[in-house]
Amino acid sequence: GSSIFAGTDAQGVWVRPLSEVGVRQISSEIPVTIELHQNYPNPFNPSTKIKFEIPSFGEVLLEIYDADGRLCKTLVKGKYQAGIYETEFDAAGYSSGVYFSKLVFGGKQTGIRKMVFIK
Repeated sequence: GSSIFAGTDAQGVWVRPLSEVGVRQISSEIPVTIELHQNYPNPFNPSTKIKFEIPSFGEVLLEIYDADGRLCKTLVKGKYQAGIYETEFDAAGYSSGVYFSKLVFGGKQTGIRKMVFIK
């Protein structure tokens, strides 16, 4: 399905969307604003890290688009607590060129960053 389940010792079952696998919270500090950081490194080959910050609990969508505006990959989709997160985009199966990361928080587009993939 679309979820991962993990049993805990006398604490019940932990359920998270599979889309969160590979997304890690790098700080529990509560940001003041929503921010999509520039990927690092940029240009990249074949993978790059993308960091984003959200100031409150909400629905997060992080997608990668090609230069023609076609959706290439959804990296993050789900509800997240306030914090600073990081995920990785592996472009090994894609062509060299310009790509864009787009962050949507709470149903509103909040940031777009240009990325350059060079093989």
